[in-house]
Amino acid sequence: MSTPLHVNVGHGEQGSATSDSSDQKAHPERSTTLRNNPYVGAVGRLLIVVLFLISGLGKIGAPAQTMGYIASAGLPFPLLAYLVAIVIEIGGGILLILGYRSRMVARAMAVYTVIAALSFHRDLADPNAMAHFLKNISITGGLLQIVALGAGTFSVDSRLAKSPATNW
Repeated sequence: MSTPLHVNVGHGEQGSATSDSSDQKAHPERSTTLRNNPYVGAVGRLLIVVLFLISGLGKIGAPAQTMGYIASAGLPFPLLAYLVAIVIEIGGGILLILGYRSRMVARAMAVYTVIAALSFHRDLADPNAMAHFLKNISITGGLLQIVALGAGTFSVDSRLAKSPATNW
């Protein structure tokens, strides 16, 4: 009888497929939770990403206003910052929904979100700016959960970890 295949979500970009049960022994709740709730990670990723996609689409719909806002915050190269924002919010958002390279994407999005908080919501005496700052920090916390735990069972990362290695 063979040991069931287990995705070790604690190491590597996509986790490593292994029949070793050491991770299961060290973190039995993680294995049980993923097995009993395979869609939780996907729903969590989707809920975090909705905000980025809506924001990114808004930026695409109003490029001049977005670049003006970036310039008014005192950031250099508004066009470059605008393009980076679109790539992170739309591109990163789509990759997170799919669960592809989730740890790397979530890490980049977390850094972007902290930079946005510090660049645009730094007047913490203003209650509105404080609310947006705390929102960004909370989103960063959710993204760091993806960095720490991976995309979950229902993701491209999980599927790739279970399949034989392919040369792309």
